Amino acid sequence: MKQQPPHSASDTAADPRWQAVLARDAAADGQFVYAVHSTGIYCRPSCPSRHARPENVRFYPDAAAAAHAGFRPCRRCRPDGPSPAAEQAALVARLCRLIEDAEQPPTLAELAVAANLSPYHLQRVFKAATGVSPKAYASASRAARMRQSLQATPSVTEAIYQAGYNASSRFYEQSAALLGMTPGDWRAGGKQQNIRFALAQCSLGAILVAQSARGICAIQLGDDADSLLRELQDRFPAANLIGGDSNFEQLVAQVVGFVEAPQQGLSLPLDIRGTAFQQRVWQVLQTIPPGQTLSYSEVAQRIGSPRAVRAVAQACAANALAVAIPCHRVVRTDGSLSGYRWGVARKAELLAREAAGQQKARQ
Repeated sequence: MKQQPPHSASDTAADPRWQAVLARDAAADGQFVYAVHSTGIYCRPSCPSRHARPENVRFYPDAAAAAHAGFRPCRRCRPDGPSPAAEQAALVARLCRLIEDAEQPPTLAELAVAANLSPYHLQRVFKAATGVSPKAYASASRAARMRQSLQATPSVTEAIYQAGYNASSRFYEQSAALLGMTPGDWRAGGKQQNIRFALAQCSLGAILVAQSARGICAIQLGDDADSLLRELQDRFPAANLIGGDSNFEQLVAQVVGFVEAPQQGLSLPLDIRGTAFQQRVWQVLQTIPPGQTLSYSEVAQRIGSPRAVRAVAQACAANALAVAIPCHRVVRTDGSLSGYRWGVARKAELLAREAAGQQKARQ
């Protein structure tokens, strides 16, 4: 082992990497390794071994650097190989492919055998990585296959069986939630679906409001009204887009009033379309009161999938109902603002308004 320069316990304690080691933070695995001068061993941040004295600890960017300095890898955490998180991610990816390629959704027991895990452990590992259970993932995969089949096969019934449904009745029970319309209408590109819409201006710029037979299906904000309309057309390529009449204009005015003052609430039905995971995220967002925020990590914890932070961010980005599903109330862990589908400046403005509204209410 090479001679190490003098080091003090205070130097180590002041290093933020030491806090990750003390917390055995698996999220820090792959970012650095730490070596213990007194034992000649280097470890991952998440290593379960007893903590060393801080004055004996050195940090290195990776296993190769620690090995070059003369340290040998720990036999417990094996820092010179793939991390447990990476191995787990690879396992879940393999199970996802197995689900997607199966003609019939595999049972939890069958997946457990393939993964060499107990069904209980598999359920936990899979949900932590994807945000949904294997059953929910299989349902979403089958629904995606159904959408593809509807476009490629000559009949709806044939598409249903090709997608893996044993009986057409099972699919029709779920078709409204999965497609937002009947299978025949989906196959025709939403041709039989009427979407009423109107464009207006509010203090945040242009706003588009659209309504299906089920409720408000779009609230979009932007700088250019034409681009908002094109986005609606892309989302419903074959639907009948109908300009709103005077009654619809009143509804739009109500939505605009809600955007201007979210604390007033919106007592209109919403047509919320998304995957099972997205809907779980959006349900949590709707519980965040005006003037308050949650981090992406906190939302992931509330849906029971603490590792699905990136998937939570993607669900927020997929939200098509501005303010009604308040994805603007989700921020980074340090409280800073990250991307927003309708612009970070609008996100900041919405949060500032809501904070001001809450302050006035308390006075």
